[in-house]
Amino acid sequence: MSYTAPMLLTTKFLKPAADVRAVNRSRLHRLLDPSPPKRLNLVVAPAGYGKTTLVSQWCVGLAENVAWLSLDENDNSPRRFWQYVIGAAQHSGVTGTDQLSRRLASFEDHEMEGAVAGLLNALTQTPALSTIVLDDFHLIQDPKIHRQFAYFIDYLPPGITVTITSRTEPELPLERWRVRQWVTDIQPQVLAFSESECRHFFRDYMALSLSDEESRQIWRQTEGWVAAMQLTALSGRSPDNADESPKTLEVGGQQINRYVFSEILDQQPEDIRQFLLDTAMTSRLSGSLCDAMRANSDSQAFLERLIRLNLFVIPLDSKNEWFRYHDLFRDALLQRARALDGDRVNLLEQRAVDWLLTHDHVQEAVAQVISRKDWARLATVLEQHGNNLIQGGHHLPVLEWLQKLPSDILINRPQLLMVRIWGLFFANRLSQIEVQLSDLEDILDRRVADSHPDAEGALALHNEISLIRSYIARSKSDDKSAQDLTQQVLREIDHTRIPLKSVTYYGLGLDYFGQGDLGAAEEALAASVRYGQLERKASTVLSSGGLLAWIQYSRGEIDQALETSTDIRTWVDDHFYDPSQPRLISCWQNSTLVEIYRERKEKELSDASLLPLLDHLENGTEPGQHVVIQHVRGHQAFSEARYEDAILALEDAESVARRRREHIVFEPPASGALLVRCHLAANEVSKAKAWLRDWQQRPQSSPLNDCQNAVSAARVHIRLGQFDLACTLLADLLTKAEAEQNSRLVIEVLLVYASSLGASGQLEEARNMLERALDYGAEGGFFQIFLDEPDSLKTLLLTTQGIQGAGHWHTRLRDALEKRVGKLPRQTTNGAGSDGLIEPLSQREQEVLGLINEGLANKDIAEKMAVAATTVKAHIRNLYGKLDVGSRTEALAKARHIGLL
Repeated sequence: MSYTAPMLLTTKFLKPAADVRAVNRSRLHRLLDPSPPKRLNLVVAPAGYGKTTLVSQWCVGLAENVAWLSLDENDNSPRRFWQYVIGAAQHSGVTGTDQLSRRLASFEDHEMEGAVAGLLNALTQTPALSTIVLDDFHLIQDPKIHRQFAYFIDYLPPGITVTITSRTEPELPLERWRVRQWVTDIQPQVLAFSESECRHFFRDYMALSLSDEESRQIWRQTEGWVAAMQLTALSGRSPDNADESPKTLEVGGQQINRYVFSEILDQQPEDIRQFLLDTAMTSRLSGSLCDAMRANSDSQAFLERLIRLNLFVIPLDSKNEWFRYHDLFRDALLQRARALDGDRVNLLEQRAVDWLLTHDHVQEAVAQVISRKDWARLATVLEQHGNNLIQGGHHLPVLEWLQKLPSDILINRPQLLMVRIWGLFFANRLSQIEVQLSDLEDILDRRVADSHPDAEGALALHNEISLIRSYIARSKSDDKSAQDLTQQVLREIDHTRIPLKSVTYYGLGLDYFGQGDLGAAEEALAASVRYGQLERKASTVLSSGGLLAWIQYSRGEIDQALETSTDIRTWVDDHFYDPSQPRLISCWQNSTLVEIYRERKEKELSDASLLPLLDHLENGTEPGQHVVIQHVRGHQAFSEARYEDAILALEDAESVARRRREHIVFEPPASGALLVRCHLAANEVSKAKAWLRDWQQRPQSSPLNDCQNAVSAARVHIRLGQFDLACTLLADLLTKAEAEQNSRLVIEVLLVYASSLGASGQLEEARNMLERALDYGAEGGFFQIFLDEPDSLKTLLLTTQGIQGAGHWHTRLRDALEKRVGKLPRQTTNGAGSDGLIEPLSQREQEVLGLINEGLANKDIAEKMAVAATTVKAHIRNLYGKLDVGSRTEALAKARHIGLL
């Protein structure tokens, strides 16, 4: 299907013309200039601060191309937003965006990161572009766009700077980027005109002859807010003679920078002044939060009054729900509030913490508690919320906060000790856990023995300890102990007040997965997802849902795997997205998406899923995740025939899996099986033989990996001409794979089986295998698995009847195969024998023809012949091909015409 790019309004790509009379703001231009590692210029200020004028003026002086986009309210949808961003890049000369722009219409909303990846690839190849400007970004409010745009900045090619103008600070991970020195901020206080700029503004732009002192006074009173200066100048003109220079200009207000109290706070009405003092305790404000602090219900109206009065309150969203004070202004207010009534400040802070905790702003509450050094309250907060914070990916901050607690508080609170152990577990510091578990068990045992008032809580913590020990046992390959401990927790879980079901079922899913019982693993992991959502454990939902999708993909259920991944991602983003923190990533989930999109030959989407994993890899990750990431990375490189890159990634995966086995709590994929395929593809036969010798002496691993290793062993036997050995291995594997309904494995076994049969001259049998593989491939949507096979097998595939199917999948695969090995001459009826057949029917095909003539359905034919239904389909396709027909009716008519019936 072809897609037509939408008609875009090109005037949105035109920079506003620079006014030659405008003040030259070179001090700000220098801030905007590219300076690695910067990626983002953020120009944020209320209306009237000259944001657009500043940026357009700066662009005039740039030597390289600039992509400009003026946003409007209609751009607040992911597809339209990225259509215009890509259009702006295309308008500025970025090559490679034509096809991307057309394809964008086919992407679903959850696949937009594929379009972003395509744009990033195009920008990488266009060194002439240095700057992308997005004007009025505050009109973009959709959280999906913010997440996609964060991804765009995270992987922006070197040498390109994005500049945003906005009235509000966008919901992006700005603090994380600021730490990395990726952001240059131009806030109102920076954007405000300097005294010199103020003087030039009145003289050159407004054509007013003011003394330096008059200009200085206006600058001081307006604090450089250009709109206020302009209104001041216009207010002094005579209506009868607009060109006449006023004798005096008066501006209300006092010098804010020097005298916050005397010139601003003390001049406000009493109710405003008291509101400012009562709400200066938190870094963010909302009407509901202020109501809770003040024990009142009119805070929203006060906040809106402050906005109208321009009293240093800055909206943080477009809905007027969240605000903040200018930091220096807030500090001054808080200082005055504490001086006037310190006890009231303490009460207000306590109320603020209560509200933040009740409304799930736990990290802000913790920051508030730490600023007060209220260690007892911090301990209570971490007891209640520490586990959920850890599950939300904040294990490192939790560990840092726990270190602030005095030792006497920590040692007397077993639940806190358990929180620390979970934090260490998620940080993969397993070596530090054993001793702490033993110490905690001793404390709990003493509490039970002494009939401590919280003895029941001590017993409940033993379940958590058992659960942790089960994961440690998995890391040591002690599967029996792991399963025994998990079952013990399951037996007692309904009697504990701690939400452990999601983590427990995830461990159970890992056990079943390691044993090769994929059906039981799916059931346990689905339960883990369900309980994790109820318990609001984001990390467990991501991990269990990611592994569930991986299993579904491995069993050939590609659509189901994609649906699972999408649903899980949506739930986590809806409930746990925090722009100040890195996006939660599941290694299993993203790896599954890499595999799915690689299999479907959708490179942009595959790259989009792989990029966060590579960032994860670079920043350090646990060894099991390291192996999985390098495995899918190597698989992608193998499918792209980048064998050297594939070998490097897979050798690293094998090395880590071998050296760090005791730190891996699950069975990682068989990277060695994929590695030997790379050696064969690169003609490194001696390395393949060495792997085969090693595999024959190696103990078994997980059943899934054993099967994958056996397939690769068969490939080596085929290369060595040992066809009988290969077929013996493959016959057993085929039976096992079909019994387990692992269609992905079935396809690969059938393809390798066909390769062995074809190499040994058994072409008809080989084609029968390929017909069956095509059936499975078309049903499951597999594609790349056929293209990854040697050219000899691709050629053989093109000679089968099944490849000639008229469906989109068959056409796409046939075209891809022909692109790899060239077109083969099509057989037609002109080449038929004297009996009207292209080639004679086999005995089994004649038997099938007779049963069709009796009116039997495929299922009945299979039952009567005692063969699989897929075998009957293969015979029927061969039959159709030899008769040169396309249906049962045509086959029977042709058979009667030539005397076969």
